[in-house]
Amino acid sequence: MIIYMEKGEKILLHVCCGPCSTSSIERLLSLDYRPVLYFSNSNIDTHEEFEKRYSELLKVAKLNNLSVIKDDYDHASWREAVRGYENEREGGVRCSHCFDFNLNRAYLKAKELGIKYFTTTLTVSRFKNSAKIFSIGKKYEGFEEIDFKKKDGFNRSIVLSKEMNLYRQNYCGCEFSKRSHG
Repeated sequence: MIIYMEKGEKILLHVCCGPCSTSSIERLLSLDYRPVLYFSNSNIDTHEEFEKRYSELLKVAKLNNLSVIKDDYDHASWREAVRGYENEREGGVRCSHCFDFNLNRAYLKAKELGIKYFTTTLTVSRFKNSAKIFSIGKKYEGFEEIDFKKKDGFNRSIVLSKEMNLYRQNYCGCEFSKRSHG
């Protein structure tokens, strides 16, 4: 639940991909907030996949008349952040380190831009533990605990993705999640 924000206030939305952004953006707009989309996903296994997901996000942004900020692709830094956890199960400790990596980058970008609040589309996925994401996000000032899978957000994202004819990947992004969803 958004507690501290004023109507019409900007919020930086960390976006993992176009499909997950759809219902998250819809929810924020319905609450009269102005999302600034931040595509920061160095966890994605290849630069080609990174660009493909970015391209799909641009379609969603254009349909919603929103701006997108694209972070640099730095898979080596992400690999360093999850070093030692490569063989962890999906949803385990490695994912917590990945969430922290992405939330930290979103926090720093929001701070740089002077945007007081930020959140993430990661909570829309039925495969992601929102409570775990929230517990990590608590250490970052301005993090808003919004569970986008509530109010049927995940299913809504599927419907909107089909309507927009978006590429919908079948793994989170990293080579380790690809292995488990292969």
